[in-house]
Amino acid sequence: MSRRTVVKTLIAFAAAGAALTAPFARADDTVLKIGTMSGPDAQIWSVVSKVAAREGLQLKVIEFNDYVQPNAALDAGDLNANGFQHQPFLDSQIRQRGYKIVNVGLTYTSPMGFYSKKYKSLKDLPEGAKVGIQNDPSNGNRALLLLQKYGVIKLKAGVGSNGVNATPLDVVDNPKKIRIVELDAAQLPRALDDLDAASINTDYAVKANLQPTKDAIAIEDLKGPYANLIAVRAQDKNQPWVKKLVAAYESPDVRHYIDTQFKGAIVPAF
Repeated sequence: MSRRTVVKTLIAFAAAGAALTAPFARADDTVLKIGTMSGPDAQIWSVVSKVAAREGLQLKVIEFNDYVQPNAALDAGDLNANGFQHQPFLDSQIRQRGYKIVNVGLTYTSPMGFYSKKYKSLKDLPEGAKVGIQNDPSNGNRALLLLQKYGVIKLKAGVGSNGVNATPLDVVDNPKKIRIVELDAAQLPRALDDLDAASINTDYAVKANLQPTKDAIAIEDLKGPYANLIAVRAQDKNQPWVKKLVAAYESPDVRHYIDTQFKGAIVPAF
């Protein structure tokens, strides 16, 4: 074999070796796309990004303004993970749309509240009051359970828990004959002027300058069953970056930020 042939052969082997090792060499530099809601979620994820960067994990936080798109984007592979929803909502999305998405860690609990510009308590609602609730199954269920807790309505036995979401059709006692108006969660703060009261998720409440622990006329228990979570595609759940991502969220830095920034309106669930 001539010297020239040997050199060509070595170059070929080197190129092949570079091609094989390059993806692994760049693995720590891969940017993970994380879907979340604008507002408090995005604020928290900005802190998570800084913690993750110290561990060699680069995050790109992509903000959404409704609850449908983040799961669709994750299932399609346009996101690596998302963090905005609780388990009952994820379960309902999986049942409806067949997503292959799994929970890999908890983030925070965000208690839902009822708000009103006219009344200081749900007990003050007049007969025939218009009350807004979310039109998606899991959050609408939460709103109806809260109305029941405060004695406004009574639901059919067996609904509202154990995976069975309550709907307005399950109301069996409505002494004040309130009119339940189902709207998209994002519309409820804007509709508050036209309603006597409305249930509003904390992220939308904060955007509307409403402080849950101060302005809500009724609110869920701060440590209820609706802890938000980090979701990934089922095929990715055992990837090394997933463990790093969850650890970054569950760090002391993020806990401190949630505790000091939101003052009880949002509570760490880890």
